[in-house]
Amino acid sequence: MWMAMIPFMSTVIQEVTSHFHSRGITSEMEEPKSVGSICSLYWVSCPKLTDGWPSQSSFNLWDLYGLDFVLVWEIRSRRKRSERRKAQLAQWREKFVQNLESAGLLMEEEQTANEKKTIHFLKLSAPWDVLVFYAEELCVRAPLQAQPNLDLNTSARVLKRLCIPNVMMESVPNRPLDYYTCAFRKSKMNRFLGCDNHETYFTNTQRHRIVYEILARTVYGKRKRAEVGVDRLVNEGVYTAAFPLHEGPFQLPRNEIRPDELNQRQILYHYWARWCKWYKYQPLDHIREYFGEKIAFYFAWLGFYTAWLLPAAVVGTLVFVSGVMSMGTNTPEICDSGASYLMCPLCNTCKYVLYLIALQLGYLFDHPGTVLFSVFMSFWAVTFLEYWKRKMATLAHHWDCMDFHEEEERPRPEFAAMAPTMEPNPVTGVKEPYFPEKTRLSRMFTGSMVIIMMVSIIVNEVFDVTEHSFLVFILTIHFYCSKYFGLLVSAIAGTIANISGSIVNLGLILLMGRVYTALAEQLTKWEMHRTQTQYDNAFIFKVFIFQFVNFYSSPFYVAFFKGRFVGYPTNYGTLFGMRNEDCGPGGCLIELAEQLFIIMVGKQLINNIQEFIIPKVKAWRQKRTLAKVLGGKASHEPQRWEEDYQLVECEGLFEEYLEMVLQFGFITIFVAAFPLAPLFALLNNWVEIRLDAHKFAGEYRRPVAERAQNIGVWFNILEALSHLSVIANAFLIAFTSDFLPRLLYQYKFDNNLNGYINSTLAYAPLNYTEYPMCRYKAYRDNNGNYSLFYWELLAVRLGFIIAFEHAVFFVLRAIDWIVPDVPESLELKIKRERYLAKQALAENQEVNTETMYQQGSQVTYNVKPVTETVASHK
Repeated sequence: MWMAMIPFMSTVIQEVTSHFHSRGITSEMEEPKSVGSICSLYWVSCPKLTDGWPSQSSFNLWDLYGLDFVLVWEIRSRRKRSERRKAQLAQWREKFVQNLESAGLLMEEEQTANEKKTIHFLKLSAPWDVLVFYAEELCVRAPLQAQPNLDLNTSARVLKRLCIPNVMMESVPNRPLDYYTCAFRKSKMNRFLGCDNHETYFTNTQRHRIVYEILARTVYGKRKRAEVGVDRLVNEGVYTAAFPLHEGPFQLPRNEIRPDELNQRQILYHYWARWCKWYKYQPLDHIREYFGEKIAFYFAWLGFYTAWLLPAAVVGTLVFVSGVMSMGTNTPEICDSGASYLMCPLCNTCKYVLYLIALQLGYLFDHPGTVLFSVFMSFWAVTFLEYWKRKMATLAHHWDCMDFHEEEERPRPEFAAMAPTMEPNPVTGVKEPYFPEKTRLSRMFTGSMVIIMMVSIIVNEVFDVTEHSFLVFILTIHFYCSKYFGLLVSAIAGTIANISGSIVNLGLILLMGRVYTALAEQLTKWEMHRTQTQYDNAFIFKVFIFQFVNFYSSPFYVAFFKGRFVGYPTNYGTLFGMRNEDCGPGGCLIELAEQLFIIMVGKQLINNIQEFIIPKVKAWRQKRTLAKVLGGKASHEPQRWEEDYQLVECEGLFEEYLEMVLQFGFITIFVAAFPLAPLFALLNNWVEIRLDAHKFAGEYRRPVAERAQNIGVWFNILEALSHLSVIANAFLIAFTSDFLPRLLYQYKFDNNLNGYINSTLAYAPLNYTEYPMCRYKAYRDNNGNYSLFYWELLAVRLGFIIAFEHAVFFVLRAIDWIVPDVPESLELKIKRERYLAKQALAENQEVNTETMYQQGSQVTYNVKPVTETVASHK
């Protein structure tokens, strides 16, 4: 640590020494020997040194240097904690603070207390030399030359070319400038724009990142025990919270001020988080400037995904409307048959029933339009991801993170605390916590067995829900015993049973989802992954597997298994003594549509209500707790750090991504059964964007800005879902829909489908005496054997699956080949930036300037030309 401080120790010592000499303090005190003593000299170490400086009572670290980070800890007077534990935590805290001083951080402590609890706030700030040293070590991007801000919205460019007014466009004040950049180097400081202004050279997010890096590296105990970093201190209970401060309140001031005088948080809330901005473009540059690239990429992806949902929602709505308008004209038999089809009972104790209404409703979700729409959505899914890769590359370059690679990650605090041994890191050579790889693999194998067991439990839940639906179906029929009314109720008994079963299933899904997430978290911790990235990827994989089976198992059962193993009268298939469930004459697609509507839309409504209420309840509880501690001071306006401490801790993006990824699966895998799914997803996402924006801008503590160049492992999951959707839609069209049977019947018998319904219904065998001459849906003869048409149809179905899958994946590969992941214009910008970086950091400045002048591009090196450069682009 001390060797790391050498690059800026001498500079600070010289500054302080010159200050001493200028004040005549040369013989009464020797020069400071360490960074720690320098930090203390900045304020209260000696009366002679502080003569003429801010007094202890009037000193305000925020006014002098600005606050970068706040550490908070609470001490309860009656807390049930041993004196030995209290002493241990206090010792860790004291040593941690001492090491932070040695690292060059400036700090100031404040506290608020009542008779039950004392809350301490340690305010941290990094001086210029500390920022410069760590900026070079962390490869912070520094500006070389300003360039005009480009319009990254494709729709805005298209509307502009067509001269159509764009209501989605809005001028957001204080948009961050765009620069050509390169890695920061202290020796080339004069080559970077704005280097003379120490107060504004580093952005707030860069300052937060640097201070957090210091906090994460600082030792508080014994390094051999991996007692390092603020994250582990928070886990151990030494600190209650550690967070950077927001840039002021998010509410607009009462007195009117110019928009460019608003702080960044007010701009985000006013131009982004408010509900009235639901149709406006998101200010992604402002989001990235305030929250960092990782959060900005989430909102960029969510906005891009929502925009692409618009054409899918329009087409799906048109397909659904066309199905409604053509319900009465699909086949003459359905419209003119009256009560000519008496169906065999669907259970052993049921009566025969008329299914005319079910046949008509079945056409609502099973007509040629839905088949074409499923084909459209298969192409939509793969094309969406291809164009998102282009958008992702453009944003990564625009935000200077295209070449970003995660630096050598330090071990997780939980891993460091539980690792049994210390071993040298193969990259850095530094000893760090180590866990045997063989033990980890054995634990991962055991965890896989647990996952398989939990998946089997989920599948068992599907059978339980199916049994519930079947019982509701039987009870519904038997409850109404009137002859004519009973027939009507029997006609809709399947719908009643399916809807009730879907509601029960939704409740189980939401309940078990909590259980599975908690189990996945414990399994992932037990597997002892070294880095946070490894831990996150393993945790995401487990939770997604759980939730995939949890949410999709019931729709998969209805779409691909229900009604496949029914048998026929006198030879019905059974499972555990119960007759296998069958689909009604309307087909399984209508039942699948009912399930999708309840599960998908119900889940979205419940999640949105939770996201709206839970953060407000948590913030109210936190504010109420702090108000009790403030006591008589509660009437005074709280300080900024107190206001931010009242907010809810940011919970990350895992739940947000998981919700959207599951939604993506619903609108792609089962879209053939529910063409309105993209519409409901679009409506939900408009609400979701504003809910998430309001949480981050107004209800969450400010998270540490994290760098990223994409959305991580979630993109791989989306690609897997898009490929699965192609296969699922192929099987859904081939085996669940009546599209291919109609097509084959038109080709072989009658183009107008006369007699089609009759051909799909077989007569019960002659030895079925309970309801002789009743019909059931199957391609069988009077003895229960499959007919020739069945085998011809099976060949057509298998051929369609192969042709459909090959056609879509061929188009996918063609799009992947035609549409490059990185646009050509972006490749030129990347080359231009690398050229400028090479020239700007060249040793011979005169040659550098002459070369650039010949190329027609002159780099500016001080603050004044920045304004001129930006003005020339405007």
